[in-house]
Amino acid sequence: MSENTEKAVGNHKKFYSCSAAILCAFSHEIGISEQEARTVAAPFAGGRMEKCGAVLAAEYILSKKYPDQAEQKCSELEKAFVDMNRSAMCRELKGALTGTPLRSCRGCVTDAAELLDKML
Repeated sequence: MSENTEKAVGNHKKFYSCSAAILCAFSHEIGISEQEARTVAAPFAGGRMEKCGAVLAAEYILSKKYPDQAEQKCSELEKAFVDMNRSAMCRELKGALTGTPLRSCRGCVTDAAELLDKML
């Protein structure tokens, strides 16, 4: 596990939201402070935008790091995440409709961080 991934998982263990865990761990990649990262992450957390907050945060990092390739990079990350977990939708990952979770929030943070780290 990379240092960035370990930091993201550690952040989540400290009760950061899934999106804040990712954004704070990778904030240095786009030149923002961890405080700024927490602010940016807030709207992505808890399935408020339907997609997994960890995925949204990783896509945000990619969009800022590679603005000219953002669409392609984000699509690649999301496809890889779905290949791993069968969905990128928070509700489906948590099993809200079926009662059977596909992946834990911590697992989503780990997967999104590992994928993001490979793409950077």
